[in-house]
Amino acid sequence: MSGRDRATLAGVTSRVPVLLSSSSVFPERTAAAFQLAAALGYDGVEVMVWTDAVSQDAGALRGLSQHYGVPVLSVHTPCLLVTQRVWSPDPWERLRRSAEMAETLGAPTVVVHPPFTWQRDYARRFREGLDEVSGRHPGLRIAVENMYPVRMAGRQFVPYAPGWDPTETGYPAYTLDLSHCAASHTDSMEMADRMGAALAHVHLGDGTGEGRDEHLVPGRGTQPCAELLRSLAGRGFTGSVAVEVSTRGARSRAVREADLRAALDFARQHLGTPSPVDA
Repeated sequence: MSGRDRATLAGVTSRVPVLLSSSSVFPERTAAAFQLAAALGYDGVEVMVWTDAVSQDAGALRGLSQHYGVPVLSVHTPCLLVTQRVWSPDPWERLRRSAEMAETLGAPTVVVHPPFTWQRDYARRFREGLDEVSGRHPGLRIAVENMYPVRMAGRQFVPYAPGWDPTETGYPAYTLDLSHCAASHTDSMEMADRMGAALAHVHLGDGTGEGRDEHLVPGRGTQPCAELLRSLAGRGFTGSVAVEVSTRGARSRAVREADLRAALDFARQHLGTPSPVDA
């Protein structure tokens, strides 16, 4: 690790790091997340492992990290519907490879969703399997994310087992997603309270509570994004906050960049932390 990288990481660890999720630049590809994170002053990147080959390649990611001077501080397991064949159709293999990638890149957090209802074997051993994978990677936190029920044609169903709310089962680490709280009509502050000291990571986005996952720029929906960020210090939070917003509707790169800058400014303002330039 270079002297510049050590100085960067020292600055990151002195405050809550604000990361740019690579999903926030979609439909641009993973490399664009590193470019924008560096240009806007984010503390790091969360890599969403998906069909982009670069997102699956630890060597390529290390090269981007070194080139732009932006560390990878979180890895999101490929557990979306559209990524069920990335790396392997076996969800355990996808989780193991995510943990290996995180360890290789020096990222302290892996984000994973609860199992889908049709993943019966995976769901049956989910808690036990998380412990096994964590045991192979000391210091790595595998943080289970809160999800939401799906509403279609006036009906509601839950595609996750045993449910969309991981606190009902209990896990050693959690990711709190505020957009998912909006979609599930859940109080984000109460969800954070239930997660307690196991809250390891935050996905910062907003929503209106219309029953769908919107991932709006924070402050543009109805979620208590500012209140939640301000509460983290009092919770003894030692994790990171990843901006996970949708910019797929942006008419240009300039519009996308403006939204990502606004999200970063919002996070830093309410976390009460200076930018690296001002620190």
